[in-house]
This record gives sequence, structure tokens and C-alpha cells, in this order.
Amino acid sequence: MIILTVNTGSSSVRLGLFEKTEKKLTRIDERHVKSVEDAPENLLKSFLRERLRMISAAVYRIVHGGSTLTKSCLISEKVEKEIERISILAPLHNPIALNWIKACRAVIAHNTPQIAVFDTAFYTDMPDVAKKYALPHDLCGKHGIRRYGFHGIAHRAMLERLKIIRPVKGNDGNVISIQLGSGCSITAVKKGKAVDTSMGFSPNEGLVMSTRSGDIDSGIIVYLKNNAGLSVNQIDNMLNKSSGLLGVSGLSGDMKTLLDTDDQAARYAIELYCYRVKKYIGAYAAALGGVDAILFGGGVGENAPQIRRMILKDMEWCGIVLDRHANEETRGKEGLISSDKSTVDVIVIPVNEAEILAQEAVQLM
Repeated sequence: MIILTVNTGSSSVRLGLFEKTEKKLTRIDERHVKSVEDAPENLLKSFLRERLRMISAAVYRIVHGGSTLTKSCLISEKVEKEIERISILAPLHNPIALNWIKACRAVIAHNTPQIAVFDTAFYTDMPDVAKKYALPHDLCGKHGIRRYGFHGIAHRAMLERLKIIRPVKGNDGNVISIQLGSGCSITAVKKGKAVDTSMGFSPNEGLVMSTRSGDIDSGIIVYLKNNAGLSVNQIDNMLNKSSGLLGVSGLSGDMKTLLDTDDQAARYAIELYCYRVKKYIGAYAAALGGVDAILFGGGVGENAPQIRRMILKDMEWCGIVLDRHANEETRGKEGLISSDKSTVDVIVIPVNEAEILAQEAVQLM
């Protein structure tokens, strides 16, 4: 069985091929296209080549499943229409995923099973106290306003790996997983179940990100609309595309670029970025009643020791002690970066979303 995985971002796509035998699931090919300018059909044909008619299933990461699509499923006409309906909640992601679904249907055999795996599904069973906003109940019910959570596949991938390398902590412990990339999020897990996460109704809530603001006072939006002459669309564009690291530094939303400069505004942007993560760690440690493991994943989380060090500085009070040498040596690979004196395991775990997608396809097939 050969499985095609399709993981789309707002402007990029990661394609993968996995072979499932009786004994194991193996990745046999992958491609990351950072700026998608060619048509999906052409990229698929180029990637698959002679395997074009060998695909047993195609599986997609869908950012938003809303309140109805709460677990992985075969894509029927009904499911496809629901993904489209929910696109208003994820306009930068769901429509692109739908385009790839249609492209795959046109390129590979038309009767090949297509499977959707939802980022939001990992948070379906979060407690109501973590799901709800303090807004009028009837209004929230009518318009589906609640905290959905995102990056669920990434956080699940880190947790599944922890269950292998630290079974007791992964299955029964209190875990805080931190996904730091272009988008950033943090999730609190208790006994293998997500109990809270930083992203909410949209992916803009929570941590400071590359170009997204993260948490702000909602009054700012009203103020800008009434006093700065900005439309709702202009404010939305600002919050998602020109805020975060880019907005604060005025230089770049790329962490490596900011780390490589001595510019004062860049220094401040990094400090704010790390402070927000530290604050969430403290909050989630309280919500969980203690923490047994902290996981770092994502492009920044896996490759920026300085950022991990700044985030965890002066957190010995809750049992977190970093091994400076191990931290510096762990770049783009898995590794324990906490000291022997630490009561909390701090582990860098490269995020493998494609494998989760392939595993879901195998289970459904």
C-alpha cells in the first residue's frame, strides 16, 4: 500500500509518500515546496512520476473541521461541502486544501480513497472551561464561537513520540508541548488528552508569531476602527500579516534573521516572543497541577537553542533546569536538553505531521 500525504500551508505544501507493509510504515519520498506558484496538478505529476497510478490513498491535513468534523474520515461529497462551509473560519487554509483534494482527484485514479485529518480534532474533548469564551451563550451557540485550537496534528505528533521514548510521562503525565514555527502554539496535555491550548477561535490567539499578533486586548480593534480609520478587513490583515515579530521589529518575521542582527527593535521582538511562551508555560503548569515534560517542536523550536534558553531562563522554581551544552548541541534533531537536576524532562522532538497523516489513513483503510 502506498499513501500520498498532502500538508498544505497558506503558501506552501509538503508532499510525502509512505509505503505500508505488514510490519511497518516507511516514508519513501518527500518534497517541501515553500512557495507554491505552479498548479497543484503539475506539482503532483512531478512528485509522483511513475508512481502516479500506484497510490492506494491520499490523505490531507485540514486546518479546520469546525464542530462537526471532529475525527479523521473518508472524504465524501458531504464532507467536502462541510470543509468548504467551514472555510469562513479558516480562509487562508481550508480553500487551499480543497484545491489539492480536487487536483488529486483529477491526477490519480478517481476512485482512490481520499482522507481528511483535522488539526482541530485533537482538541475536540477539551473541557468546556477551556473551550468557551465569556460571551453571550446564545450568540456563541448560533455562530459557532468557541475555542477550537489548531496545530493539533503537530502537538499529537510530539506526544506520540514522547509515548515511545518516555511511556509513563507520555501516557499518564502532565505534558506541555510547544510548536514554534511561522505559526506558534502551546498545548497542555493531561494523561494523553489535550486540556487547553493557546490558539482559539482562530489561529491568531495566543503566542507571538511570525506575522500574527497573538493575544491582544479586543478593545484595540474597536479603537482602531473608530479612531484610526481602518476597516475591519484592514485590521484583520494587520493582525495576521504585519504584526508579530515582523510588526514589532519592523525588520522581519523570520527568527533567524532577527537572531543574526543587533538591531534593538529585533532584540525586543525576540524578548516579547519568549516572554509570551514563558507566561503560557507558567499558566499551564498551574492548570495541570505540575508538569512532567516540556516538548519543543517546529522550525524555531527544533533549531534555535537561544530561544529555548531564553524561554526557560529562571524557571528552576518549577523544576525546569536546562543543560546548556545539550541545548546548544540539539539542532534539528531529537534530544533531551534538561539537566540531571531537572525534575521536568525538556525534550526537542522534530514534528512529523506526515507520519500521523499516513497512520490515520492506514487505520481508516
